[in-house]
Amino acid sequence: MPRSNRTGAQPVRRLDRRKFLQRASATSLAMLAGGHSPAAEGDQTPIELSEEHRRAVDRRRRIVVQYDAYNALGIDFETWIQYRFAYADEPGSQIDALWWDIGPLGLAPYPAVPDNPKLEPWRKAGIDWVGRLVEETRKRGLEVFWSHRVSEVDLNPDGQGAAWKGKPHPFKQQRPEWLFKTWWPHGLWSYAVPEVRRFKVDVLRQLAEAYDLDGFQLDFARHVPCLPPPRQWELRHHVTRFVRMVRTMLLEVAERRKRPLLLAARVPRNLEGCHVDGFDVAAWAQGNLVDILTLGTRSMDVDVAGYRGVTAGRNIKLQPCFDDHHATDGYRYPPIEFFRGVFANWWQQGADGVVTFNWSNAPPELCEKVGAKPGPASQRQAYHEVGSPETLAGKDKTFAVERRGGYPWAEGFFNRNDTAPLPVTLAPDGKPTTLVIRSSDDLAALAGSLKQVTLRAILFGAPEGQELEVRLGGAVLRPLTRDPMWKDPQIFSPRPQPASGGSGQYRVNPAQKLLRLDFAVVPELCRVGENRVELRLAEPAESGGNVVLEKLEVHVDCAR
Repeated sequence: MPRSNRTGAQPVRRLDRRKFLQRASATSLAMLAGGHSPAAEGDQTPIELSEEHRRAVDRRRRIVVQYDAYNALGIDFETWIQYRFAYADEPGSQIDALWWDIGPLGLAPYPAVPDNPKLEPWRKAGIDWVGRLVEETRKRGLEVFWSHRVSEVDLNPDGQGAAWKGKPHPFKQQRPEWLFKTWWPHGLWSYAVPEVRRFKVDVLRQLAEAYDLDGFQLDFARHVPCLPPPRQWELRHHVTRFVRMVRTMLLEVAERRKRPLLLAARVPRNLEGCHVDGFDVAAWAQGNLVDILTLGTRSMDVDVAGYRGVTAGRNIKLQPCFDDHHATDGYRYPPIEFFRGVFANWWQQGADGVVTFNWSNAPPELCEKVGAKPGPASQRQAYHEVGSPETLAGKDKTFAVERRGGYPWAEGFFNRNDTAPLPVTLAPDGKPTTLVIRSSDDLAALAGSLKQVTLRAILFGAPEGQELEVRLGGAVLRPLTRDPMWKDPQIFSPRPQPASGGSGQYRVNPAQKLLRLDFAVVPELCRVGENRVELRLAEPAESGGNVVLEKLEVHVDCAR
């Protein structure tokens, strides 16, 4: 059922898209010509925030949903709205916020972008579709943000799909000094260039003044690098200046409209990644520049404790994110037990909320009605469970170790998971490999209510008869199941793993031969948080090849 509206909402201002783009272009370029800056770029003074602002930061955000709102365009608009809000409208939904990602249509990255032809029916009907999205979100009592892709790639003329084979956008062609060449052939914005920062801030100002938003997210995951490699950390102060400029601008708009405008930023999954990509999060926190940090995009392993340390003394909320399109490698469209394990681990580490990205927003029958691809049933179920440790308690879970790779669309750290521990080649001489697997649950205390706890190892290249010794907490685990013909359509060895994304339809290779080994886990051996697992090849058979550990999981089955 729709939720009651929050107090203080302002009427949505209708804005013609062409007029908005013309205004953004004219104002931005005039500002650049005059050298005006919306904030003192070198200022390092901590920003003072009002009590009302602090209360807005403290709003409940069990699940924040970041949606790409640019598919199924041009259909019957009320049907489209029903599709967009279907999961958020379900009774029992734990969704508290919708952060709309509309950057791929070019509404924010550039002025004077060619209109998407699919929007023509709505334009003729006088529908301000972005304004209606904001209005419908607020009507449901949900928090509404604009998530801005800080450095989006060039798109095809219809606004859909990356223009790998096309030309750079005309706006880029006219300003090559604002760009640097990297993995994206047309170049990405350099935030070391003052004109880029000023232009971007003014575009965001137009949006802040046009729509009745609760806040903005600076999505640095789309894309890195945003500073010229390999000097990202050396040049980090330029990004800090940009964040301060956006914060100052939003506070100015908030003061005029008499209601807070919050600022979030998506950052890499740990502080090491921030150092690689040039994000001085400690300086942001010291300056009171952000209210919310979204941690990672497609990583299970996020350093909540590290971020809590550098933001100590500030009211900054931390919310890890799971992308189920560019999913962590090997776990696209997983069962509900996997989602429970990932999100429960984040809550156990002290997350203030959780984020989903690139999930379905409607049940299959409604997706089919609008021509959208349905998502798995586990996503729908997760929206009723993963927003609270209480609703995750006592349920079956799967805890897994992260796999590397799957995201080539970055130069640096963000999204790549290059430091993840799996896959790993096991030493042929029997030397143990040590891995860490997290458990949110106190399995020792819950032992009486558990049906079974199982550790599962998936091996590639194991010869016939290969044995594996596994220790947890120093104790050798008892083997349970051996399946030398195991199939996993998301493991491609010996071929390289493909990039994440795509249709999500993985076919089983009938010739695939993985070795699945299950071991019984005594719950009393497990600890809340990190658990060290030692694995070694026991009396390895003669094979002449490598034995690779592809996946390592702990499955917790609760008594019914």
